[in-house]
Amino acid sequence: MKTTLLSLSVLLMALFMFETTNAQQTRDLQYYRSPDKTGINVFETSKETDVEFDGLKVRIGGANTLQFQALQNDDDIPFQLEPNFNLATSNLDIDVQLERGLRMHLRTYLSSRHHPEAWVKGGYLQVDRLDFISEGFAENLMDKVTIKVGHMEINYGDAHFRRSDNGQAIYNPFVGNYLMDSFTTEAGGEVYYQSNGFLAMIGVTNGKLNQSTIAPDPALDIGTNPAFVGKLGYDSQINEDLRVRLTGSIYTNSQAERFYLYAGDRAGGRYYNVISGSDFNARVVPGFALSGRAPGGPIGGEMTAIMINPFVKFQGLEFFGIFENASGKRNSETDTRTFNQYAAEVLYRFGENENVYIGGRYNAVSGELPGGEEIDVTRFNIGGGWFLTNNVLTKVEYVTQNQDYSGATTDLGFSGLVIEAVVSF
Repeated sequence: MKTTLLSLSVLLMALFMFETTNAQQTRDLQYYRSPDKTGINVFETSKETDVEFDGLKVRIGGANTLQFQALQNDDDIPFQLEPNFNLATSNLDIDVQLERGLRMHLRTYLSSRHHPEAWVKGGYLQVDRLDFISEGFAENLMDKVTIKVGHMEINYGDAHFRRSDNGQAIYNPFVGNYLMDSFTTEAGGEVYYQSNGFLAMIGVTNGKLNQSTIAPDPALDIGTNPAFVGKLGYDSQINEDLRVRLTGSIYTNSQAERFYLYAGDRAGGRYYNVISGSDFNARVVPGFALSGRAPGGPIGGEMTAIMINPFVKFQGLEFFGIFENASGKRNSETDTRTFNQYAAEVLYRFGENENVYIGGRYNAVSGELPGGEEIDVTRFNIGGGWFLTNNVLTKVEYVTQNQDYSGATTDLGFSGLVIEAVVSF
């Protein structure tokens, strides 16, 4: 592996050994989503904690994931695949409890596609208490309010809470993410209010994944305005057996040089090399702006996306759904284009500890590409998983995906088996 990766791996092991030796019994942090099985179906961190603050605490964690991919392209595609292993992906997480109700998170991709070096995905500072001002300051208000600031994964929709994030794949019951994979990291802040199951969040970012202070060329008219993010929802454990959650989210930007909401995962689309050899062909990107790297670019644009997510869990039976509408246009286009995404995921988790599950996911996207071409993409997954421990998950699934383009004489797609192993701690 790379020198940097090796160095960081050694550092990780050293820090992890220090951690396990000195603080193994106190790894829990306040207002924190656990990176193991207990973090599944945790969305926004709650305003409740039973962890007492007794001084600065550093938690070193990570995740490692490896797939055996046995996918085949459709017969109409001349580019062929073979069954084999993908590059193993690894994350390094550093979480620090700085003060009562004050926590920092930082994630680094140690091994990922498209980067020969380790690189920082992002991080944030989460404020759930204001004791750093004075003990108990605005205690009643902070019983319900959370503030997050950073260059971080924004909280648009609920699907990003169930997706694989490079090496961290333990929350995702399947191997791949959704077709329109809403995930990006931008510099900004979010304010949450949670009370009696109701949730409200408002946030603003600078609309950029790659940060720069260089002013855009005024002749190109491709400046980037702030992006606004919002979410409303209700989440309640009705009784011991039944939990119900429903949220609606919005992301909107009136002008940006480039949109990353559906292209922010630079680690790839997980079903690697399908269709043409790229790591990104398994996902759908509406293309409401055109990068300067593309022929004819750069061209800025505008975009507004909304997502509605129902979630129901009754005993071992679990349902998660997506309805998403994304509309926008490039500055070179006169009319607004629209993409719609639908997804339904049904799982059944077996046993007292729900260590085994089976399930299926249907996902469909339809929309209009630049130039007026219509695209329809459907994907179906069926599979299951087994938690060997809370930190170790194995999955196996069969996936089939088909892409239809208006006016095309052939369809594009792939199908086959994928096995994935995940270690997350």
